[in-house]
Amino acid sequence: MAGQAAFVREFLRERAMILINGRLRGDPLALLHLDEGRIDPYPLYERIRAAGPLTLTRLGVFTTADHAVCDQVLRDRRFGVGGRVVDDTAELSFLEMNPPDHTRLRRFAAPTFGPRAIAGFDGTITAVVRRLLDRLPTGRPFDLVADFAAPMPIAVITELLGIPDADAEEFSRYGTVFGSALGGLQSLRHVGQLMEAKQQLARIFTRLFDLKRAEPGDDVISRLVAAEGDKVRPEEMVPLCTLLLIAGFETTVNLIGNTTLALLKHPEAWHRVAADPDLAAAAIEETLRYDAPVQRTGRGAMEDVEIAGRIVRKGEYVVTLLGGANRDPKVFDRPARFDLDRPNANDHLGFSSGIHYCVGAPLAKLEARIAIQEITQRFGNLAMIKPGVRRPGSLIRGLSSFPVVGYPILARA
Repeated sequence: MAGQAAFVREFLRERAMILINGRLRGDPLALLHLDEGRIDPYPLYERIRAAGPLTLTRLGVFTTADHAVCDQVLRDRRFGVGGRVVDDTAELSFLEMNPPDHTRLRRFAAPTFGPRAIAGFDGTITAVVRRLLDRLPTGRPFDLVADFAAPMPIAVITELLGIPDADAEEFSRYGTVFGSALGGLQSLRHVGQLMEAKQQLARIFTRLFDLKRAEPGDDVISRLVAAEGDKVRPEEMVPLCTLLLIAGFETTVNLIGNTTLALLKHPEAWHRVAADPDLAAAAIEETLRYDAPVQRTGRGAMEDVEIAGRIVRKGEYVVTLLGGANRDPKVFDRPARFDLDRPNANDHLGFSSGIHYCVGAPLAKLEARIAIQEITQRFGNLAMIKPGVRRPGSLIRGLSSFPVVGYPILARA
């Protein structure tokens, strides 16, 4: 209880600091945490970029929208995670660890999501996508997020982890709440929902550990149980499983939604992908640059470091604005344009950089590519009925609701 009370006090203190510095003082980093940043963060990134490659904000932290500086901070081993200021996120295993513990746990988790491991998942993912598409109505409204983008990756990750069908719905519900905290906690009610989700996920995972000890299978949780006490400590098992659930779910949902939205806002690009499904991979990479699901992350200096002509002292914090770096005109020509033919689109920082590069990136890109290929083939004509609803928070950028109507490619709306 004491820990929860301290968590609530810190949350209230940080929200007050954001409101004061955003609303009263116009600090662009503070505004990124408010509605301005949730709806459209890109003008705020330009304000921050115009102030210099690395600036000290009213929130007491450094920030940067410069691609080179972001990449340098994320790769520099003199910076580490932890000591977060302002960006309230849920506790997620090695995402919040530095070496050597980060190295040990990532070494265990990485093979699950590596290109070699997921190479054989094309058929499984395609089958899941087509099954979901078969349920969608033609010529009548549906919600692209609730009816397609969200259930697809949860079906895939539950199979990878070895979660029984009976638990899949619970995992989806609590995983969504947990994932929403990555975008920043919005209220005391949101804090309560997160704490409840953490408790329920811990309960479900603990039960699954017992099941896999008795009846191991060819899945991640079975391998985790077998590694307990050697590669993974007992207290690390629930946070690690939670991270794998979120890594295989949250990013993919928003990547599918953001890519579809970008394509619909650029009809020529949509029709090009519909005519040539191989272009779906280019659409995914360009979306990761143009409107990435993860918009920022941060690092704390573990010793004094000189960056961009400034000294960041030990213990000071740098917020790297990935969404801003991905539109740095020094790196990307006409950065505000969505361009399927961009030659260096994959120079984006959409999955971060350095040792904390997103472990679920290969799976997320594979799932999103197949989803975009299949939906453009199924609905050659897809249209937004009304603007989608942006999800809470601005660290994770995506849509919580996306009402659309679709017609086969030969039909007319």
